[in-house]
Amino acid sequence: MRKLKLHINMSLDGYVARPNGELDWMTSDQDDKLTDFIHSLIDSSDTILLGRKMAGDFVNYWENVVHNEPNHPHFLLAKKMVDTPKVVFTKTLDKSTWNNTALAKGNLAEEIANLKKQNGKDIIVYGGAGFVSSLIKEGLIDEYHLFLNPTAIGNGMTIFKSLDRTQKFSVIQSRFYPCGITVLSYKPKSDLTEQYNE
Repeated sequence: MRKLKLHINMSLDGYVARPNGELDWMTSDQDDKLTDFIHSLIDSSDTILLGRKMAGDFVNYWENVVHNEPNHPHFLLAKKMVDTPKVVFTKTLDKSTWNNTALAKGNLAEEIANLKKQNGKDIIVYGGAGFVSSLIKEGLIDEYHLFLNPTAIGNGMTIFKSLDRTQKFSVIQSRFYPCGITVLSYKPKSDLTEQYNE
């Protein structure tokens, strides 16, 4: 079965965006090794999931790079983002206004279960914060790849506040990169695994 992977940037104090969604605190001068890891995550996936609130900015940003900035340092990544099919979860839209993008309007857990059953590579989610919070609450994410930036912002959006229980994780790996970002990769423990290990 396909896995659902989360790739998200996070500040040292646990926020994924400022209160109004600003991402100006993120480390922009990524090194080659980190870029390679980012590519490996998208290369192992053939579907991108997005929440409606984030979808417009996400799609428009990467399409602008592909169509207007051939010398952009992340042009190859942008092409992958544009070429990979996307699914936007929404309760308000009836028609997708973005290229290569379908809408999912049903029950979140059922829609994700159906996607995981399909043949293909893994599925990757980039956000936004509210959508990711919903996935976490329902226990739908199989791998967490948290890109910890060397910045504290004091206040902002979080992704774990929707949890109504303690969630434990197993470490997949942790890697420090020269640009200052540490990637913490985890998989959630099931209740059964937790009981066995306690």
